[in-house]
Amino acid sequence: MFTLEERERLRTSLLEYASKDPHIRCAAITGSGAAAREDRWSDIDLAFGVSDGAELQNVLSDWTTHLYVQHLALHHLDFRFGDWIYRVFLLPSSLQVDLAFVVATEFRALAPTFRTIFGEANESKHLPPPPAGQIIGLGWLHALHARSCIARQELWQAEYMISGVRDNALALACLRYDLPAIYGRGMDLLPTEVTKKFESSFVGHLSTHELSRAFRVVVNGLLSEMRCVDQELAGRLQKTLTLLTETLP
Repeated sequence: MFTLEERERLRTSLLEYASKDPHIRCAAITGSGAAAREDRWSDIDLAFGVSDGAELQNVLSDWTTHLYVQHLALHHLDFRFGDWIYRVFLLPSSLQVDLAFVVATEFRALAPTFRTIFGEANESKHLPPPPAGQIIGLGWLHALHARSCIARQELWQAEYMISGVRDNALALACLRYDLPAIYGRGMDLLPTEVTKKFESSFVGHLSTHELSRAFRVVVNGLLSEMRCVDQELAGRLQKTLTLLTETLP
C-alpha cells in the first residue's frame, strides 16, 4: 500500500517530468489534491495541455512508457471526455494515477477542483450535472430489465439491474441536494432520511423471492425521488412502474 509521502513524491516527480517535456505547455493538479481534500486513499490527478494536437498521441505514448519503465505501472486504461483523453494507471502499490491530456488551446478547468501549476489555462467551462430526465430514463430502463430478468430466472443479471435502479434513484437525490450525481460521489453526503428508504433494497441472496422483495423497495424509492424532481413525469410513469412490482413472481 502506498504512503502519503510516496504519493507526494510521485506527483512532484511527474510535474517535474512535465516541465521538461517540450510538448507540454500547461499543467494542473485536479481532483481532491487541488482542493486540499486528500485523504489516505486519494489518487493522483494531473492535467496537461499539449502544444500541438498532432503530437498528442506521441505524448501519450511517451508518458505511458515513462509510467511503465520508471514507475512500474501494471496496467492502464483510457477514457475520453470531449477533447480530453484520460489515461489511468495502476501502480504496484495500488496507487491510481490519472493523467488527462488535451490540446493547449482547450486546456481549462472543467470542475472547481483545478489548480494550475504552470502555463496558462483558458476560461473555465464547468460541466453541468446530468439532466434529471436522463437519470429517470436510466432508472425505468433498469427497472424494466430487472423485472424481465427475475421472470426469466436470470438471477445475477436481475441483481445487477436492481442495483442500477438504486444508483439512478440516488443520483436523482444528489441532484436535488446539489451534490455530485455521477459515480456515486454525492451518495455518502445525502441526508439519512433519503438513504434510509434504500437500505432494505440490497439483495441478501439470489432467489426469486428475495430479488422480488428488493425490486419492490427500489422501485418505490425511485418513484419517491422522481416525484421530488419532476412530479409531472413521475405521474406519467407511476402506474407502469407500479405494475412491474405487482406482476412479480
